[in-house]
Amino acid sequence: MDGQTIVNALILGIVEGLTEFIPVSSTGHILLLGHFLGFDSTGKTFEVLIQLGAILAILSVYFGRLWTLLVTLPSDPSSRRFVAGILIAFLPAAVIGVLLHGFIKEVLFETPALICTTLLLGGIVLLWIDRLPLKPRYTNVMDYPLSLCLKIGFCQCLAMVPGVSRSGATIAGALLMGTDKRSAAEFSFFLAMPTMAGAFAYDLYKNRNVLSMDDAMLIGIGFVASFIAGVFVVKGLLDFVSKHGFAPFAWWRIFVGIAGFAGLYFLG
Repeated sequence: MDGQTIVNALILGIVEGLTEFIPVSSTGHILLLGHFLGFDSTGKTFEVLIQLGAILAILSVYFGRLWTLLVTLPSDPSSRRFVAGILIAFLPAAVIGVLLHGFIKEVLFETPALICTTLLLGGIVLLWIDRLPLKPRYTNVMDYPLSLCLKIGFCQCLAMVPGVSRSGATIAGALLMGTDKRSAAEFSFFLAMPTMAGAFAYDLYKNRNVLSMDDAMLIGIGFVASFIAGVFVVKGLLDFVSKHGFAPFAWWRIFVGIAGFAGLYFLG
C-alpha cells in the first residue's frame, strides 16, 4: 500500500463525513471522487464501511438526547412512539438493501454517469421543494405519526441509487408530507443511525472473507477522518438549514454533477 493510497483514503473519509448528513449524497461524492483519484477498494467496501465514523459522529453529538430516550423509554409514550417510528422508517431500506445488495454494489456503484445524472436531478428537485410555499404541520420529531415515519422510510429507499442522497430523499419526502425543515433534517439524523449501522454490518458480513489487513487500515483511516468531519457537520447543520434552507446544497449538487460529466468526458 503506497502513500498516495493512504492520502486518497484520508481525503475520501473527510468527504464522507462532510457530506453524509447534508442532502448532496456522500456515496455519490466518494464514488465519483474515487473514480477520478483511481481509488478502487475491495468489493467497494471502503465506501460503505467508513460510514461507521459518521454514525459515531451522530452518537457523540446526540448522546444526551439518546440517553434521555433510553431512560424514559419504559415510562414515556412519546419516547416509545419516536423509537418505534425510527425503526418503522428503517425497515423498507433494510429489506430492499438486502434484496438488491449485489445489484447496487456491482452495477449502480460502478456507473459514474448515473451518479452525475442523479446529482443534477436531485439538485433540481431540491431547488423546487425549497421554493414551494409549504405550510408545515409537524415541527417536532417526537410528534411524527407512525404512518409518516413509514412513508419517509420508503423515500429513503430512493437513495439505494448513488447520487440520490439518503438525507436528501428523507428530507425532501418529509417536507412534501408536512414537516418543517429543521425537524426533517433532525429525523434524518436519527434515521441514519440504524440505516448506516445496518449497511455497515451487512456489508462487512458479505465481504468478511475478501478483506485484507491493508483494506482494514484504509477503512480505519477513512473512519477516523469521517468521524471528525461528521462531528462538525452535525453540530452546525440544523441551524444552517433553519436560516438558509436547502438551496445551497441544491446548487452544489448541480455544480458537482456538471463537473463530473465534464471530467468523464475529458478524463474518462
